[in-house]
Amino acid sequence: MKLSSVLLSVLASLVIVPDSSIAWEPAKPIEFVVPAGTGGGADQMARLIAGLADKHKLTPRPLIVVNKSGAAGAEGFLDVKNKKGDAHTIIITLSNLFTTPLHNNLPFNWRDYTPLARMALDEFVLWVNADSPYKTAKEYLAAVKDKQCKERQGGQCLMGGTGSAQEDQILTIQLEQALAGVKFTYVPFKGGGEVCVNLVGKHVDSTVNNPTECASHWRAGRVRPLAVFDTARLTVGEWKNIPTIKEALGADVSYLMLRGIFGAPNMPKDAVDWYVAFLKKVTETPEWKKYMEEGALRPAFAAGAEYVTWVEENERLHKELMGKGGLLKK
Repeated sequence: MKLSSVLLSVLASLVIVPDSSIAWEPAKPIEFVVPAGTGGGADQMARLIAGLADKHKLTPRPLIVVNKSGAAGAEGFLDVKNKKGDAHTIIITLSNLFTTPLHNNLPFNWRDYTPLARMALDEFVLWVNADSPYKTAKEYLAAVKDKQCKERQGGQCLMGGTGSAQEDQILTIQLEQALAGVKFTYVPFKGGGEVCVNLVGKHVDSTVNNPTECASHWRAGRVRPLAVFDTARLTVGEWKNIPTIKEALGADVSYLMLRGIFGAPNMPKDAVDWYVAFLKKVTETPEWKKYMEEGALRPAFAAGAEYVTWVEENERLHKELMGKGGLLKK
């Protein structure tokens, strides 16, 4: 056999035999949907993840953050639901993963998506404007009870929050139910960033923002935290000094919010494995750890069966809370 024939035979074998050991990775930019407005906790986290992916070269293709906040996030969820099998579309989820379909009777729930990872659990804080006379939650709730807020509202106190029938309104109702005689007028906004801006502008009397959504305004002396909605005090930085609702008011009101990532329906398993590994690497970066501490988020990475079990339990919890608050669609 001629040498040239041997070389051709070897080259042909190299071409026609595929390398099945090559793992999946993104072949084009990844659309990262945020079912909430800009500036809120979900938007901040999504943009941080996208930035860290680029900075640390964790993905060969960029993550493109797209806000789709219409109808309390339904716009984003329904868009992703329609991308069955798409390995290049993911969505960051907060509690509207449960609340939006339960309240509006919309044709989706978390089972329509591919669970990837729980990134963290987020806290809630009762905030007032720093110029207000209220130094404690007890002082403020006494004013709420006695309708001592703005005269143009007949003294009724305005509580700002993200969306209607979402976690912020759930917490507001829980507070009302736990404290006799307390009643707020709830004012919904598109995102947590907008909520805190309106508190700074004195358009509402209080909010139940996540820590990250008001942290910069707090450090600038524009807002004041009165109590945290958890069973124990936060354990990081200046957040340690904020009492729990139980300490401040004697009310058992607590709530932790999901910060998780899902993929499009029926995402291929090799893509799921890639995303889980990628998101785990994100949580190991120093910038992520700093973000968690400064924003008082609770580290809680989970994937696979652990994540699914947690989501199932929290779906049941939200049905219970929304039922008690009269927020379930009849």
